[in-house]
Amino acid sequence: MDYRFLGRSGLKVSALSFGAGTFGGSGPLFGAWGTTDVEEARRLVDICLEAGVNLFDTADVYSSGASEAVLGAALKGRRDSVLISTKTSLPMGDGPNDAGSSRFRLIRAVEDALKRLDTDYIDLLQLHAFDAATPVEEVLSTLDALVRDGKVRYVGVSNFSGWQIMKALAVADRHGWPRYVANQVYYSLIGRDYEWDLMPLGADQGLGALVWSPLGWGRLTGKIRRGAPLPERSRLHDTASYGPPVEDEHLYRVVDALEAVATQTGKTVPQVALNWLVQRPTVSSVIIGARNEEQLLQNLGAIGWTLSPEQIARLDEASAVTAPYPHFPYRRQEGFARLNPSLAG
Repeated sequence: MDYRFLGRSGLKVSALSFGAGTFGGSGPLFGAWGTTDVEEARRLVDICLEAGVNLFDTADVYSSGASEAVLGAALKGRRDSVLISTKTSLPMGDGPNDAGSSRFRLIRAVEDALKRLDTDYIDLLQLHAFDAATPVEEVLSTLDALVRDGKVRYVGVSNFSGWQIMKALAVADRHGWPRYVANQVYYSLIGRDYEWDLMPLGADQGLGALVWSPLGWGRLTGKIRRGAPLPERSRLHDTASYGPPVEDEHLYRVVDALEAVATQTGKTVPQVALNWLVQRPTVSSVIIGARNEEQLLQNLGAIGWTLSPEQIARLDEASAVTAPYPHFPYRRQEGFARLNPSLAG
């Protein structure tokens, strides 16, 4: 297993981490992901630990806390050997203070998560969404207090825009509060929007990317192919509307390239897709999920080997899309590119 620093922190995380969204699954979204119970979860954790995975990711909103509870039970007796990442801010109820990142909400959310996870501390706490109603000073001062109390060790965000992150970092620096070191982002060969603003920001400000849904919301598993119907057992039948959209032709173009590279390397389509991500700039860890041992073992096979420059170029070309404004001039016009060569391409 390869280990990388989490952003500009001193914490090392495994290149592949495990996402516990399938643990205790219930409801239309998480129930479709998986319904892993404690016994099954222990076995998946065993496999991860044997492979060198040290980071396990969850969130309070995953199956209304059941994911955290199952993960905590599965890690019992070996808590000090792993890193736990969880997220909060999305609604956990219908009450006026059951959502967001207010001081009231964050303190209660952390206390609740600690109980469900059966632990005294959270290694990485991430805000699951930007709370536009709560002053950033209130959010960051609360996170500072949680770190000082020893309940949280590192902080990060997920699903934030670039300006939201940069504003928070500026305020943190002004007051000497903990800086965000992680940004949990959607990033895949069929969803490269992360590269426009958030990747350069991460490189400049020291945020390591934790990649969620690296297989494009289940579209890069090797089961979806050009000219073939969606498999009957695909969870996309129930969950496609929850995930990031993708045009069919773009998807098939990427899948065609993945299949060609998979044939060359003797690897599977998802292994190739994950290996491409592991090598991308600013990526600290790629979060893999699995409903069973077979899926997990296959995903873990995405590391320990490297795509060639030619294979990477083929995947880059197949997955490329037109850059949005204000990025496209730097990729199309020499005068713009001379001012910022890192954006040219």
